[in-house]
Amino acid sequence: MTEQSHKHEFVRRDRSPRILIDLIQRTKDAVRELDNLQYRKMKKILYQEKHNGPMGESQEEEEQDSEAASCKMNSLGSNHSIPSTSVSTGSQSSSVNSMQEVLDDGCSDMTMMHPQDYSSTLESSAHTKKDHQYNWDDGIHRDHRPEPRHASSDKSSQASNYKSKTGFATIKSASLVTKQIHEHEQESELREQMSGYKRMRRQHQKQLIALENKLKAEMDEHRLKLQKEVETQANNAYIELEKLAKRHAVQTEKEMKTALADEKKFQQQIVAQQKKELTTFLDNQKKQYKLCKEKIKEEMNEDHSTPKKEKQERLSKHKENMQHSQAEEEAHLLAQQRVFYERNCRAFKRKVMIKRHDVEQEQIREELNKKKTQKEMEHAMLIRHDESTQELEQRQLKTLQKLRMDLIRLQHQTELENQIEYNNRRERELHRKHVLELRQQPKNLKVLELQIKKQFQDTCKVQTKQYKALRHHQMEVTPKAEHKTVLKALKDEQTRKLAILAEQYEQSINEMMASQALRLDEAQEAECQALRQQLQQEMELLNAYQSKIKMQTEAQHEREQQKLEQKVSLRRAHLEQKIEEELGSLQKERTDRIKHLLDRQQREIDSFDMESMRQGFGNLGTLDFPKDDYR
Repeated sequence: MTEQSHKHEFVRRDRSPRILIDLIQRTKDAVRELDNLQYRKMKKILYQEKHNGPMGESQEEEEQDSEAASCKMNSLGSNHSIPSTSVSTGSQSSSVNSMQEVLDDGCSDMTMMHPQDYSSTLESSAHTKKDHQYNWDDGIHRDHRPEPRHASSDKSSQASNYKSKTGFATIKSASLVTKQIHEHEQESELREQMSGYKRMRRQHQKQLIALENKLKAEMDEHRLKLQKEVETQANNAYIELEKLAKRHAVQTEKEMKTALADEKKFQQQIVAQQKKELTTFLDNQKKQYKLCKEKIKEEMNEDHSTPKKEKQERLSKHKENMQHSQAEEEAHLLAQQRVFYERNCRAFKRKVMIKRHDVEQEQIREELNKKKTQKEMEHAMLIRHDESTQELEQRQLKTLQKLRMDLIRLQHQTELENQIEYNNRRERELHRKHVLELRQQPKNLKVLELQIKKQFQDTCKVQTKQYKALRHHQMEVTPKAEHKTVLKALKDEQTRKLAILAEQYEQSINEMMASQALRLDEAQEAECQALRQQLQQEMELLNAYQSKIKMQTEAQHEREQQKLEQKVSLRRAHLEQKIEEELGSLQKERTDRIKHLLDRQQREIDSFDMESMRQGFGNLGTLDFPKDDYR
C-alpha cells in the first residue's frame, strides 16, 4: 500500500523547494499589512481628537467598527482565506432561503414550543427588521431611513462608500450590517426549527393515515376472503343437497321399478301355485270319479235282480250327480283362489307401500341430518371466522397504538430538545446582553459624570454670580477703608464653598459609580433569576402538557380497547343468537317435515285399509306370505 502511494502522481510530481518559505513569507506579509492598518487607524483617531475635538459616542463606535470590518475584509482577501469567505456567504444565503421557506409555511404549529416566548422573540425580530430595512435590488443594499449626520463628514463618506466582500454596497456601518445578519440568522434558525417541527408533525400524520389505510385494506381483504369462504361453503352445501335429492329420486324410481317387478313376480307365483292346485284338484276329481264309477259298476254287477236298463239309468244319474258335485267343488275352489289372489295382491301392495314409506322416512332423515351437519359446519366456520377477525382487529389495534405512542414519544423528545435549545439560546442572548451592558457601562458612567460635571459647573456659575452681587453690595455699604478686609473674607468664603462643592462633586461621582455598578449587578442577577424561573416554568408547562397528551393518548387507547371488546362481544352475541335461531329453525323444520310425512303416510295407510275393508279383505297387516316371497 505504501509503495502504491509513493508511485502516485501527486507524490511523484515536481514541486518547488521554496513552497514552505513562500507560505511563511506570505503569512508574514499579511500580518504586517494588518498591523499597518491598525496603526493608521489609531493615528487617524488621535489626529481627529486633536484637531476636531472629541467625537460623539455613537459616531466613534461606528467608525471603530467600520475600520475593524474593513481590516477584516482586507485580511480575508488573502489567498488562504478565500474558502472561509465562500463558506460564510453560502451560510448567509442558506439562512435567507430557510427564512423564506419558513415564511411560506406559516406559524400555525408554534404553540407547541411556548408560543408566548416565540411570539415575543418574533416581535423583537420584527421590530429589528422595521428599524433596519433591507432593499435588495441588483445586489445593492439600501436603507430607506436617513442616518443622523455626525461631526465628521469623512467618516460618513467612508461608511456610505463601504463595500463588503459579499457583493453588495450599503450605507450602513459594518457593525450594523453584522448585527442585522446575526439577528437574521437567529430568526432563520428559529423558523427553521419550527419548520422542521411542523414537517415532523405532518410526516407523523401521514404515517398514521398510511397505516390506517393499510390496516383498512387488510381488513377488507380479510372480510372478502371470509365472505368467499362462506359463499363456497353455501355452494358446496347446495350442490351436496342437489346430489342427495337426485340420488333419492334415483333410489325411489329404482324402488318403484323393483316393487312393480316383485309384484308381477308375486302375482305370477300365486297364479302358478293356483294352477298347480287346480290341476291336482282336477286329477283327484278324475281319480275319485273313476273310483266311484268302478265301485258303482261292481255294485251293479253284484245285483243281478235289477234290470240292466235300470242299472244304466242309475249309473247315468250317479255320473251326473258326481259331475255336478265336482263342478261345484271346482267353482268353489276357483272362487277361493280368486279371493286369495286378490287379498294377497292387496296385502302385497300394502307391504310395498309401507316399505316405500320407510324409504321416504329414511330419505328425509338422511336429508335432514345432512342439513344439520352442513349447518353445524357453517356455524363452526362462522365461529372460526369471528375468532380470526377478532385476532386481526386486536393485532391491528395494537400496531396502530404502538405507532401512535412511538410518534408521540418522538414528538415529545423533539419538543424537549427544541425547548432545551431555546433555553440555551435565551441564556446566551441574556449573557450577550449582559456583556454588552458591561461594555456599555463606562460610556454610561462617562455620560453621567459629564452631567454631574455640568451641574457642578452651573452651580459654580451661580455661586460666582452670587459672589459678584454680594461683593458689589458690600462695596457699597462698607466704608472704603474696610474694602480690603471684606474682599479677603468674601474670597475665602468663596474658596471654602468651592472646595465643599468639589468634595461633593467627587463624592457624587464615587457614589454614582458605586450605585451604578451595584445596580447593574443586581439588575443582571435579577434578570438571570427571572429568566431561570421563566424557563423552569416553561419546562414544567411543557412537561405537564406532554404528560397530559400522554395520559389522553393512553385514555384514548383504553377507550379504543374497550370499544373493540364491546364490539367483539356484541358481534359474538349476535352470532350465537343467529346460530341458536338457525338451529331452532332447522329443528322446527325437521319436526314439521317428519310430522307432515308421517301424517301423509298414515292417511295413505288408513285410506288403503278402508278400501280393503270395503272390498271385504279385513285386516291385511297380519297376513303371512309364502316363504319364497321376494322378501
